Amino acid sequence: MTIEVRVPQLPESVADATLVVWHKQPGDPVGRDENLADLETDKVVLEVPAPVAGVLTELRVVAGTTVTSGALLAIIDETATVAKPAEAATAAPSPAPAARAEGAKLGPAARRLVEEKQLARAGSASRTSSARSTSPRPRRPRPRRAPRRPRRRCAAAAPSSACR
Repeated sequence: MTIEVRVPQLPESVADATLVVWHKQPGDPVGRDENLADLETDKVVLEVPAPVAGVLTELRVVAGTTVTSGALLAIIDETATVAKPAEAATAAPSPAPAARAEGAKLGPAARRLVEEKQLARAGSASRTSSARSTSPRPRRPRPRRAPRRPRRRCAAAAPSSACR
């Protein structure tokens, strides 16, 4: 029996997510609740767990693609057995994963902003190579504070003038 793996319900304020990486490829055995892929939104990175144990038979979305809530990601076959390496190579070659774009470490909204504003990414050649402070004095560490002494408590039988 085949089971569809879909994008989980995204948070209310998030419209879409980007499939960052597949942790499993077609033909790989998967266990229940094993992480299949990572989805990145503007606010959070979500893991997509396998709903059942079986064999991952098909990937419907390539890494780097933007998906919406409920979109079909992959197909898992519960009844299939794991093919031997020689059989898997002749059966169907797995699609090559998409090369990560230069802006893959940025979230979808940040990438969109960089493209719209034509901004240079941090760490690019346009950034200054000197990261030294302009202060004439070197930074000094803070002095350590002495630990607080515990408060003395008065004995119940002692006079009140002795407790001060």
